[in-house]
Amino acid sequence: MTRDEIRDIIIEIIQDIDEEAEFDGLDADAPLRDQLDLDSMDFLDIVMELRKRYQITIPEEEYPELATLNSCVNYLEPKLQSVAVS
Repeated sequence: MTRDEIRDIIIEIIQDIDEEAEFDGLDADAPLRDQLDLDSMDFLDIVMELRKRYQITIPEEEYPELATLNSCVNYLEPKLQSVAVS
């Protein structure tokens, strides 16, 4: 799975959770929670959706690795290497 595909997956999951999320002008290096007004439940929904779709378990102590769009991609890239996009 490419970095762009991972980025698209993250955005798709966020859109599924918050249909009103605006991605225009999104800074890939700034915290997603601040830019998209995500609360802690939204964040947990993202983590749970990753687990459901791709069988990825993310330990709570690693949640900070998912703070920005770029850090999400960096964190998930090795975990999704063998996953094919459907």
